[in-house]
Amino acid sequence: MKAFIILALSSFCFWGTLSLSQQDPLQESISRGKEIYGDFCINCHMANGEGVAYTFPPLANSDYLKNNRTASIKGIKFGQKGEITVNGIDYNSYMAPLGLDNEEVADVMNYINNSWGNTNTEIVTIEEVEAVKK
Repeated sequence: MKAFIILALSSFCFWGTLSLSQQDPLQESISRGKEIYGDFCINCHMANGEGVAYTFPPLANSDYLKNNRTASIKGIKFGQKGEITVNGIDYNSYMAPLGLDNEEVADVMNYINNSWGNTNTEIVTIEEVEAVKK
């Protein structure tokens, strides 16, 4: 009987912990965004988010990302061309559209907004991404 009670309590603790972690939409989005970043963004912006100087802008501690939320969403959603200034350095590269859907754009934004020294607890939502037009 004692073993049964311990097993039951262990199961409850496991499922209770699992359901608590699933209740944080920002953390869930960040987790999905990390995978998307690894598939689509890492080659140019690097694993550490530092980019390539004068070629691909950094996402780590990025003043552009912090101050240009809608433009950042638009760049991920539709691609980016034209000059931008990030952390005092001008970039004029081309980022092709990645073909991500609105949820994937929101997820990768939430990941980069909360990685490499960036902190933003205001979740990027699918609705916010849908509202960004070309």
